[in-house]
Amino acid sequence: MAIKTANNQSMTAITALPSGVSAKSLILISTTTASSSATVDITSGIDDTYKEYIIKIIDAHPASDDQHFNIQFNASGGSGFNETITSTHFYSVHGEDGTSGALSYDTGGDQAQGTSYQRLSQPVGADNDQSLSGTVYLFDPSNTTFVKHFISNVQYAYPTDQTQNAYVAGYINTTTAIDEVSFKFTSGAIAAGTFKLYGVV
Repeated sequence: MAIKTANNQSMTAITALPSGVSAKSLILISTTTASSSATVDITSGIDDTYKEYIIKIIDAHPASDDQHFNIQFNASGGSGFNETITSTHFYSVHGEDGTSGALSYDTGGDQAQGTSYQRLSQPVGADNDQSLSGTVYLFDPSNTTFVKHFISNVQYAYPTDQTQNAYVAGYINTTTAIDEVSFKFTSGAIAAGTFKLYGVV
């Protein structure tokens, strides 16, 4: 198989992709703004229109200090945001003072056929300038043959003035279509934050 390349080596001079290469597009479906919200629930817009959905989380700020950020899902016709999840969770850390550089697996942040909200982060700080931002990918949620895979990458300010970057991935162990997503902090409200749902063409 031949590798397709652009004819011009300068990226700024490329006006079209090589033949046979297509560009993906993000279609904005909805925007939800949190304001002292116990949860942010996306209950419409996830269906069989797209094979991949992306949720952008922008400056999710906890009302209470030292809170994990979490996600759960609902199968079509379901309620309660308690789908069965198997997942992995690891994170990197580095302090403002240049200390604490580390990469760690979080055995308390994964699930093995659990139905709790899935942890997406270590604790997030609630100082006025602290928040969490990141991306969640949900693949083929309307497929009724396979389990549903998701990937999350979030960046946040830890309460003791550290930057942390958490990577979480797993599958929702159901062949029923998934059509709803819920976010919340472990305790306390989401004081602020913007949640944008996109379909990937």
